[in-house]
Amino acid sequence: MMMEKADPAQKLYRRMRLWEFSDQYVIEPSDGSSGMCMAISRVDASMHLIDEMPHCSTLRVPRIQTIFGVVGMLKLGAGSFLIIITERECVGSYLGHPIFKVTSLNVLPCDHSLKSSSVEQKRMKAEFSALLSVAERTHGLYFSYDVNITLSAQRLHDLGDESKLLPLWRQAEPRFLWNNYMMEVLIDSKLDPFLLPVLHGSFNNFQAAIGRNVIDVSLIARRCNRRTGTRMWRRGADSDGYVANFVESEQIIQITGFRASFVQVRGTIPILWDQIVDLTYKPNFEIVRWDEGPRVAERHFLDLRKKYGNVVAIDLVNTHGGEGCLSEKFSEATHPLANEDVRYLHFDFHQICGHVHFERLSILYEQIEDFLRKNRYFLLNEKGEKLEAQSGVPRTNCIDCLDRTNVTQSMIGQKMLEFQLRRLGLFNAEETISKHPNLDENFKILWANHGDDISIQYSGTPALKGDFVRYGKRTINGIVNDGCNALMRYYLNNFCDGTKQDATDLLHGHYTVSVSRDMAQTYQKGSVEAVASFPMAFGLILIGFFFTLVSLRRVQYDPWNILFSMIWASISLGMGGFVKANGRVFCNRPRLNQPRH
Repeated sequence: MMMEKADPAQKLYRRMRLWEFSDQYVIEPSDGSSGMCMAISRVDASMHLIDEMPHCSTLRVPRIQTIFGVVGMLKLGAGSFLIIITERECVGSYLGHPIFKVTSLNVLPCDHSLKSSSVEQKRMKAEFSALLSVAERTHGLYFSYDVNITLSAQRLHDLGDESKLLPLWRQAEPRFLWNNYMMEVLIDSKLDPFLLPVLHGSFNNFQAAIGRNVIDVSLIARRCNRRTGTRMWRRGADSDGYVANFVESEQIIQITGFRASFVQVRGTIPILWDQIVDLTYKPNFEIVRWDEGPRVAERHFLDLRKKYGNVVAIDLVNTHGGEGCLSEKFSEATHPLANEDVRYLHFDFHQICGHVHFERLSILYEQIEDFLRKNRYFLLNEKGEKLEAQSGVPRTNCIDCLDRTNVTQSMIGQKMLEFQLRRLGLFNAEETISKHPNLDENFKILWANHGDDISIQYSGTPALKGDFVRYGKRTINGIVNDGCNALMRYYLNNFCDGTKQDATDLLHGHYTVSVSRDMAQTYQKGSVEAVASFPMAFGLILIGFFFTLVSLRRVQYDPWNILFSMIWASISLGMGGFVKANGRVFCNRPRLNQPRH
């Protein structure tokens, strides 16, 4: 089969000018390329290439701004929206090519056709515009104009140079392509020079000296787009085996002409379960269709085997309470799969390590060392020849796959780095990175930043236990920060993340609006939801409590005030009971995709 080769003249544009005319947007390459311009209608969002810029009226001068990429187009029932990159920052290099971080997104409406639309359509547009303003603040978007950052170094090498002849968007791994859905309209219009693949995750790197040698270490997180969303509203797996907060982390080193990488993954427990917010600090875990757990887990691990080879599943959750129930179901679901290709290992992180003794992770390492040594890592010599190949991955999970998981993955990453440096002759048999203070400090910061980035994207706050990853020990400041971040997570989960989940679902096409009537039905609320307002309820409780105290203070002057205090206390208690009984509807819930049970 003939491969669709990329025209060398059709490389991605690195800098463009956006012209905002009254009837259309025109994107003009301004990086020295001689390519055609792209015109986007502001009436129906149609796209096409044009040879030259439209004539500018002296009466209505178009607004012009510099942009650095086109993310894609969203076509919704309430109009279409063009998403562009208006600011970027170079954060390092990957395989010798610059990597940029998106520092500013902008959403441009193509909605002139709605000027004569109904009130309902205009309301829908306002709703979607609000959601997309949330999407503009997406944290952790990265891209390259030159290299495919959605694939690991080993997969890129195995594909060979011929794959590099394809347009960059065709080289990308769809599950790690953040704008996969948004690019569809541009793909259909054959606008390859404007099709910029964007990765959601993290990219950090540093350089340090080992004797006379300089080592370059990079750490990349690639978030999967199949079951993406916020911490409480995307839990467990879907029926196809895709799990929430699935992240591929690749640690890459380059030194003395050699290049090595090691990949590990994280993802929530791969059975059908939820944890719906209800104003309690830790909502109950709810297993959905528990009899389907083994089938879902089988699909998940078959997919991992296909993509990564052998798998050791490291389960870090507690053995008691709700976590223990989930762990038991996870173990049962993986039991039929257990063989030399898939191995399940439970390690009760909190029971063994507590809150401060994370050095006890050495117990876990002893249990997986044979797997790591057997399945190796990827290694190229100075000539680009493959000396080692990674044939399996550790898959780590706790409940959120954030805090305990990142501590554990950083430990595994450190051990693999030491393996690689011994293989290259830079370390002796007993040498560790702790004997090289600059390397050790930078490596810890690398993994701490990595964990914070992933945590912010999923939970809204930096990772807990990050002080151990960053400094190698627990600190008072770290414990205090963990408490503050835990409270912030509670607030965001209960009062903000429903809207954020809706924005995420829109961006990834997990909810498609086609008929305004459907949209109207989506936003209808039940009888309790119609009046449920937590700020109002909380205000009434405080008012009742205030007047209760006032009445009690006046009892000495007028005994009848005891009756008023009882009335006000009853109002406060009644409202509190009502809120507690209906906790879920007082939370900020997604409205586009309702929970599955």
